[in-house]
Amino acid sequence: MLSFLIDMFIFAYPNLNVKIKMKRITLLLSIVLAAIIIVGCNNKNSENNQLIIFHAGSLSVPFKQMKDEFVKENQNVEILLESAGSVTCARKITDLNKDCDIMVSADYSIIDELLIPDYASWNIKFASNEMAIVYHDKSKYSNEINDKNWHEILLRDDVLYGRADPNSDPCGYRAVLTSKLSEQYYNIAGFADKIIAKDQEYIRPKEVDLLALLESNTIDYLFLYRSVAQQHGLKYVILPDSINMRNPELKEFYKNAKVDITGKEPGTTITKSGQAMVYGITITDNAPNKELAIKFVDFILSKHGGTKIMAENGQPSMVPSYSDTYTAIPEQLKQYAKK
Repeated sequence: MLSFLIDMFIFAYPNLNVKIKMKRITLLLSIVLAAIIIVGCNNKNSENNQLIIFHAGSLSVPFKQMKDEFVKENQNVEILLESAGSVTCARKITDLNKDCDIMVSADYSIIDELLIPDYASWNIKFASNEMAIVYHDKSKYSNEINDKNWHEILLRDDVLYGRADPNSDPCGYRAVLTSKLSEQYYNIAGFADKIIAKDQEYIRPKEVDLLALLESNTIDYLFLYRSVAQQHGLKYVILPDSINMRNPELKEFYKNAKVDITGKEPGTTITKSGQAMVYGITITDNAPNKELAIKFVDFILSKHGGTKIMAENGQPSMVPSYSDTYTAIPEQLKQYAKK
């Protein structure tokens, strides 16, 4: 490029004195080199102040609010939020080798099973949630559905419902687990197989993709987290604790339900058992901006920062909570976990 510019300069001014030519060429080179240095410094500064965050779709609303609040106090920071099903988020790191500073999963065990130990070293459990049956005023039988008859209404031929893909999103396999727990809780033989086989054309990669189907009246109901329903002003059936997977004290009953999802390697599977819903967060080992990532995670987990925003959006804090990876947690963040 430089030689091309010099050749063009000589061609444009063939009659200039040799000394003048050399001075002007030197000046031209100085200008080009200065421009290269300035661009390089700007790129470096941009990279040093940029965070890449992969997060569960159900966290889209609170994380947008956290981003806005954090940037108010750190105005030179650029935060890139990328939402997807938690399994998909993990596979962007493991299979596609995409840069990521912070990974936030709707199921903490996804971090344990897919990222640790090769891509991350620790995991902090920080929030809870629960499954609900979500609908709106135009949903069929919306005036009669409740926690005792929802399973019967969803099986009606004129009712359509949606759910997330179990292989992409914890909300998807939790919908299956809720169905299996419901069969036992309500003592309805064959219910799980029937509801899982129904309306499969309305399975989507992540739970928030289903909102458009509901709002356009394409479907009547969906399995969705209660927090997301609250955030979008939707109606929902509050399910009994025995099937909504909210209560850690019911862990033995939750374990009665199991579902297989695609595993770490092609052709393998992971068996997910029912358990209380717990969200997890980590910083990847190869985080492009680890120092800033720690600062933002500190904000996410702090009492007057992210946990306040999460609670306002229907997800109570679980920090500090026990972590099997406590010793690997950065010192600044250990206050949010227990050994």
